[in-house]
Amino acid sequence: MQEVDWSRLKAQELRVLANENAVVILPVASIEQHGPHLPTMTDTRLGYEVAIRAARMAYDRRPTVVTPVVWSGLSEHHMPYGGTLTLSHATFRAVVRDLIDAITRHGFRDILISNSHGGNIIAMQQIIDELAPQVNATLVGTTYPMEAGQALNDLLEDQKTIQHACEAETSMMMALEPDLVDSSDLAALANNSDEGPTFLKAGKASYRWRPFTHLTGNGVAGIPEKSTPEKGEAMLEVSAAALADMIADPQTWAAPSDRRGTELAGVPFRR
Repeated sequence: MQEVDWSRLKAQELRVLANENAVVILPVASIEQHGPHLPTMTDTRLGYEVAIRAARMAYDRRPTVVTPVVWSGLSEHHMPYGGTLTLSHATFRAVVRDLIDAITRHGFRDILISNSHGGNIIAMQQIIDELAPQVNATLVGTTYPMEAGQALNDLLEDQKTIQHACEAETSMMMALEPDLVDSSDLAALANNSDEGPTFLKAGKASYRWRPFTHLTGNGVAGIPEKSTPEKGEAMLEVSAAALADMIADPQTWAAPSDRRGTELAGVPFRR
């Protein structure tokens, strides 16, 4: 099997990959509470697994390598439950920026920031907005449950979408780390609040930050009762396939168009 884990490769092997114009997946995640039944590593473990599988699936179409996971994310909203480690926005941005700089200095030019924690989404997009005009690389950001979208939702029985420590995340952890999942009374953990993912909204289309305690008393959002390892394996596969297809699509990495022509209103553009 093709090795795609940056940390397991030798320096010269990574130089070869840079010369082959390989895509680099930079996973970003978190260490945070995931209810009474899942370990704090859940987002990090799932994000790593999806990235590794995606790289293997894409490799024959486009060489791909996966860096170690940035496990330290933005999890202030989970701090009240204990067990959570979080960074400031400034530190998170600095870490991701410095890693992108290191990757590009080695000659890699296409970087996929693959996120597995909802609290990182806005900051990830802001980082890309800031860096894209400055770095000699194409930066793409994704959050795998969103990219896999309907394919993941089709596998759920009691939920409409993936939430937190829910049917989906519990199933995937059952497939990967069964010894770390406490499945003794999953039915008692259900929290399918009508607010669901809208707990960060205000008005008709506005945003308001709130701690996760606004949504759930036990740290769970969703219904983990019908979680199974078989379902989890299927979810990991469709998630990885969605990322692999995006990686292999030349349009993902194509240079942006420039439709200006040479001048406008008789005045040339600076190039």
